[in-house]
Amino acid sequence: MAPVRVLIPGPILGLLACADAHAHVAAEAGGAAGASPLAWTFEPWIVIVLTASIVLYLCGYMRLRKRSTHGRQERTRWLCAFIAGWLTLVVALVSPLHALSEWLFSAHMLQHELFMLVAAPLLVIGRPLAVWLWACPAGARLRIGGATRARWIALPWRWLTLPVVAWLLHAAALWVWHAPRFFEAALARPGIHTLQHASFLASALLFWWTVFGRVSDARGASNAHAMLSLFTTMVHTGALGALLTLAPDVWYPSCIETTRALGFDPLQDQQLGGLVMWVPGGLAYLIGGLLVGARWLMRRPPSRVDDRIVRGG
Repeated sequence: MAPVRVLIPGPILGLLACADAHAHVAAEAGGAAGASPLAWTFEPWIVIVLTASIVLYLCGYMRLRKRSTHGRQERTRWLCAFIAGWLTLVVALVSPLHALSEWLFSAHMLQHELFMLVAAPLLVIGRPLAVWLWACPAGARLRIGGATRARWIALPWRWLTLPVVAWLLHAAALWVWHAPRFFEAALARPGIHTLQHASFLASALLFWWTVFGRVSDARGASNAHAMLSLFTTMVHTGALGALLTLAPDVWYPSCIETTRALGFDPLQDQQLGGLVMWVPGGLAYLIGGLLVGARWLMRRPPSRVDDRIVRGG
């Protein structure tokens, strides 16, 4: 699968430019963010986690590459997907977009969509767990592999990656965190904000694992589940985006002061945020559905020998 290019919509680019022009106004207003809306953010724990993840992946990839030439093209696709997903996380968590998300609701929504609709599927396609494992010494690989087959790990993982469970967890994260009470709490408390972001990314990773990570059986059941999950998620996220776009009032009063400090209308900013979820978000699920459909159509039909093996003949 070719790596996905992240394109920032024209209106968001306009917001970035206007934010730069109004930065002095925001500084005088003393907004909640307490810093420039276009500053790079280098939270130590985020930088450490991002750095460790890419270093481990590259080490594991190089070890796999040296070990065997079989499947090299597929592993190269994994590498491209993982790096694209990793760079998306850098944009969302380190670049000025993160600082701007503290001031504008629309930037906040763009950040969330990058988590869930760009980074998460690309990371899943990159198969990081398998590649990270190969970054460990041989003895550690054996111990970790044995631990993952233990009942106390295998059963929860099997349950969490059931399509219906992953779908429900992802839907719950989206709707609960966009309820005004919980969204306002996340804006007011950094710890809750971190929990919000972690739940968005974790639930999205589980969701996209059921779409791209599972191996389809001979009947294509996994592909069918993936198509159903994508379609229904596109419907309910589109409904949430429409509610935000068409709402007559601002849902999140905490965003009003910082939005006005940058010279924007809070209701229009909320409408733009809703459109980010409604239109590009729906397009992402549609693209995912097309990729799953192509995978379904190109799957190798079971041969008679395979059929006899499945039946025990």
